[in-house]
Amino acid sequence: MTTLITRSVDGMSNLPDPGSDGPAPRDERQPTPAELRSLGLLRVLVTLLTGTMILGIAALVTLLYLRLPGASSVTPPPPTLPDGLTLPAGATAQAVTAGQGWWAIVTAEGSILLYDGDGALMRELQAEELAPE
Repeated sequence: MTTLITRSVDGMSNLPDPGSDGPAPRDERQPTPAELRSLGLLRVLVTLLTGTMILGIAALVTLLYLRLPGASSVTPPPPTLPDGLTLPAGATAQAVTAGQGWWAIVTAEGSILLYDGDGALMRELQAEELAPE
């Protein structure tokens, strides 16, 4: 077996002294019981942190799956109309908005129906009327 000789900055080699039996032994100090307990506590804390991170990532993936469009094939139910409001024949509600003393209903056909608080139709707007020019 060959030994690689290297020179350090000060010019000394890494070979053992000619009078010694080999390289100097490393410090083989045994840890104290207090150090072992501290290491055990550290191991538990690292394990808890790892578990918490795994659960957090799983929760994020689950939330993204549930919240992103197309995640489920279930279509939401149509909005419920307040009592006393009736839509014109053939109109289907897509959204219902309430204000103080008025209701706005967006239909699938592209119109916006404005009702007063008593349920009487005040005005009907077409979506193209609202488009910026």
